[in-house]
Amino acid sequence: MKRLYEGISRWVVAAAAGAALLASGASAQTTVRAKVQANPQTQSRLSPVERRMTAAAAADGERRIALLQQLVDVNSGTLNLAGVEQVGRMMRAELEPLGFQVRWVPMTQVGRAGHLIATHRGSGKGRRMLLIGHLDTVFERDSSFQRFVRRGDIAEGPGVADMKGGLVVMLSALKAMRAGGALDAADITVVLTGDEERVGRPHSISRADLLTAAADSDVALEFEGLGQIEDQDQGSIARRSSSSWSLKVTGRQGHSSGILGETAGAGAIYELARILDTFRRELPEENLTFNTGLVLGGTTVTMNPDDAGGAVSGKTNVIPPAAVARGDMRTLSNAQTERVRAKMQAIVARNLPVTGAEISFTDGYPAMAPTPDSRALLVQLNAVNRDLGLAEMPEMDPRLRGAGDIAFVAGLVPGLVGLGAGGQRAHAPGETADLTTLERQSQRAALLMHRLSRQPRPPR
Repeated sequence: MKRLYEGISRWVVAAAAGAALLASGASAQTTVRAKVQANPQTQSRLSPVERRMTAAAAADGERRIALLQQLVDVNSGTLNLAGVEQVGRMMRAELEPLGFQVRWVPMTQVGRAGHLIATHRGSGKGRRMLLIGHLDTVFERDSSFQRFVRRGDIAEGPGVADMKGGLVVMLSALKAMRAGGALDAADITVVLTGDEERVGRPHSISRADLLTAAADSDVALEFEGLGQIEDQDQGSIARRSSSSWSLKVTGRQGHSSGILGETAGAGAIYELARILDTFRRELPEENLTFNTGLVLGGTTVTMNPDDAGGAVSGKTNVIPPAAVARGDMRTLSNAQTERVRAKMQAIVARNLPVTGAEISFTDGYPAMAPTPDSRALLVQLNAVNRDLGLAEMPEMDPRLRGAGDIAFVAGLVPGLVGLGAGGQRAHAPGETADLTTLERQSQRAALLMHRLSRQPRPPR
């Protein structure tokens, strides 16, 4: 998970400030689990198959954590192609014994390691499920943050929540289905991309296999991190887009004594400031965020090759002829993206005297807008929660999540987001996973997939 967990995004477990509160929170989770397993009313809501599945997921605890440590201790930063492939081999070793046919799709043509695709053929009658995850993390080989450390029910490590914890939940749920006798009937395709954090371009190549899998599926389940707000698990059915924009402004160089005059004009920096301030005043609308992350202006402007910085020169008595700005934009629908881009272009075109400006856009991740079919999936997940004796999961505000791979297939299949581990500080040194979330997430996913596998395929 582009992934994001950026901006105001918070898919975090609300953690206590000190060790005593952490311990009390873990104790509370243990109490909840014991209550669920011992409550006869809760058990009566589950079929014998489902009871076997929940018991298997409960018994998988230490093995889950051991596998999580093994995965985290392999550096799989997106550009560490060998590391990504190694994590892929580790996942293959877990999926093949479950009856999946596994293949590796190299992506060297886009400068990335590749994707793991695994298929399980079931009865051919139930809903076909696409399970989505990623093998890579944001922590490259030169990061100082490299190892798994466990402190009670909290694990720290690079990608421990985003999203190696999700990989472990996915595997645990599938193993629980097998233990309960439910996996044989399920038609499942697993796509684990190797470049979710820095997607390869063009998307027509790097996401072709994901789109092909979605075209042969009826529902998508993404195992990115569990969304939580104040200790309440959230259900996610939407992810905002992530795209970038680039603004280039020109003016007429001259002596500063003529600034804002008819001949000299406003200069590039004033024009840039006008555009950015007009964005601030005229663009805001629901579910939209737009950020300016880099600004350069002066007599000369030279961008670095990676567009992440540059060099400028200028003097206080010279009207600047050049300015640039870079930023990103996030929207809830692709239609919103196009509408806001048109407004930005109109603002850019209202040039101050003797200046010019042009804006360009680069697509990143598309939007996954909420739909009635995805809401219906959340209703089914909450039926699972009720039968497990867990609290209902409200629909999470999409502004609190970053972008992700499921958005590429949102136009083809309904989906749910956030079936992975809960955690904190994603994409930052000190990233953690709440190990107490692994069991209930595995149980939720196993029961949901079992029930989906028993539902007739919808007409397409």
